[in-house]
Amino acid sequence: MTNPIQDFNQRIIDEFRANHGRVGGPFEGGRLILLTTTGARTGTPHTTPVGYLPDGGDRILVIASAGGSPRHPDWYRNLVAHPQVTVESGVFTYEAKAVVLAGEERDRAFARAVESDRGWAVYQEKTDRLLPVVALHEIPRPGPPNINAASPGEAIRIVHDAFRRELTLIRKELSSGTRVTLGAQLRVNCLTFCQGLHNHHTGEDVALFPFLADRHPEAGPALDRLRAEHEQIAALVEELRQTLTGGTDLDSVRTEVDRLTNELEAHLTYEEEQLIPLLDRT
Repeated sequence: MTNPIQDFNQRIIDEFRANHGRVGGPFEGGRLILLTTTGARTGTPHTTPVGYLPDGGDRILVIASAGGSPRHPDWYRNLVAHPQVTVESGVFTYEAKAVVLAGEERDRAFARAVESDRGWAVYQEKTDRLLPVVALHEIPRPGPPNINAASPGEAIRIVHDAFRRELTLIRKELSSGTRVTLGAQLRVNCLTFCQGLHNHHTGEDVALFPFLADRHPEAGPALDRLRAEHEQIAALVEELRQTLTGGTDLDSVRTEVDRLTNELEAHLTYEEEQLIPLLDRT
């Protein structure tokens, strides 16, 4: 006899992996990861689609809501027993250490979640258990990140698409804002995006561009332009960061995000046009 929940989850998992994190149905347009835990009793791996919250730095947050069920979800019981987990973002796969938040830290994180999506509060109201909030800390590994791509050219494209999707989500959150001031979770989302973009461009400047310049000297002008665009985008990111930390209103943030979006989209498109053919030949 088949398990409807397992069948549903497997369809989401298959779609997620086939489309580098893009899915339809109830998760469409949301922030989703695949979380693989080790069974508390069986010791076997189990993969579950889970919504997450950006939290800046090297961690993300997940909430063991189980839709307001009176019991903790299996994945939560698993990671309590075995805190090392695997996270798939659709672009990257990495090992992480799960840490259950407690006390005021948990309450602040959950309040931010509710601020971004009232559904978390609805789940909490449906159950007597306190919904656990878990931080997933990426475990550093030597070498380049594990990108779910078949070639370097594809890696560039799917990383860029991930930035595009995240920026689309942020713009959607900004457009739906009705408050005068910027919410805490939206602020974290924007700052996390800025940090990820900075890390990506730094990696290109330090490793990818010198590699390509050595093997394709004719690409020098294009690489010089891309480096200059990195500096221009970094200046826009810093302006957005200053706006976010200044406690300003949503309209000012929208203006800065729109400026960054326009500049970044042109940059990503040019980089794909110039670099993907080189990488596919290398």
